[in-house]
Amino acid sequence: MSDATTAGIPIDRYTLFRVFKYTVYLLLVFNVGAFFLENHAVAAAVFADGVQPGRVIEAYNDSIDTLAWVILLLVFELETFVLPDHMLRGGVKWSLNAISAVCYLFIVYSFYGYVVEMISLGQLLPNLQPVCELAAQGGWSLVQEADDYVALTTANCAALGSGETLRLAGAQVLGSVDSWHSIQRLAWTDVINAGAWLLLVAVLAFDVWLQLRHELSNRIMHYSRMIKALLYFTLLLCALYWGINGTFLDFWDAFLWLVAFFCIEMNLFQWQAETCAEPAVQTG
Repeated sequence: MSDATTAGIPIDRYTLFRVFKYTVYLLLVFNVGAFFLENHAVAAAVFADGVQPGRVIEAYNDSIDTLAWVILLLVFELETFVLPDHMLRGGVKWSLNAISAVCYLFIVYSFYGYVVEMISLGQLLPNLQPVCELAAQGGWSLVQEADDYVALTTANCAALGSGETLRLAGAQVLGSVDSWHSIQRLAWTDVINAGAWLLLVAVLAFDVWLQLRHELSNRIMHYSRMIKALLYFTLLLCALYWGINGTFLDFWDAFLWLVAFFCIEMNLFQWQAETCAEPAVQTG
């Protein structure tokens, strides 16, 4: 971008916006740790024999995905706000591209992990054995809602009643039909959300590429905004669904990401406005 200036914005509002923006970024960094703790607790229940190296991405999908996104977000911040245009070339440019490429690799792999998780949650088998007998055997877990697993005991087995229960194929995890269906819908939401974010950053990266070439015209920006508005709306629906049917952490994380990328959009808007104004300054 061009050198950071107030661009006609009063310094108090300009500073306030920066404080707000970096506070959001710090909260997202904190979420990486929160997701790791949540994933670790779930992995202990689902992967009774330990997490094999090939299934790490499946077990810690949320934390790996969030970490990659945080790093990519910081790259976008450097490109659209922090670094002046003359520095976004040569070694700096290639270094940022290399970091972005690694992040994209993990993000796509995490998307694959969400798809795998969604497919695995579709592999449910009817439980033909009395629930309390399984509780007496030990080693079984009871899923109550997404990412909420507790040990199946003789004290809580009666809570399932006499209704139909399903178990997860390849794991000693049991749950009611309603619980599993709710978890499956949330898994679908994960896939839709991750796919929408992939498309969104692809469009945003294209915008940044054009801006560095001074080819991001108002017409292109108009169509770009239309596409991104549809994607942001999809992401907002996912966030609202998590807020109603999911966990608070999922909703809070989704909300923070929408705010964070709104800040990146504001960076890009200001960057493009400054670039368009440069010829007028030079000839005036």
